Amino acid sequence: MKRGTVARPTEVAAIRAAARSGRRLPSVPALMAALLEANDRRDREGVTLAAHLIVRASEPEVGE
Repeated sequence: MKRGTVARPTEVAAIRAAARSGRRLPSVPALMAALLEANDRRDREGVTLAAHLIVRASEPEVGE
């Protein structure tokens, strides 16, 4: 018997709703401060997240 993935309609609905909603990003200086803080704490995931958000906040047309 083969096991497959279980469909989660609420997950799909949540992803679609998040894609439709326009979320405002924090200002670039606030994101830079978060990047520096994550770097000081050696938080690799935080550095990556802050860096990606800085790019999105500074260039809104990137990735659209």
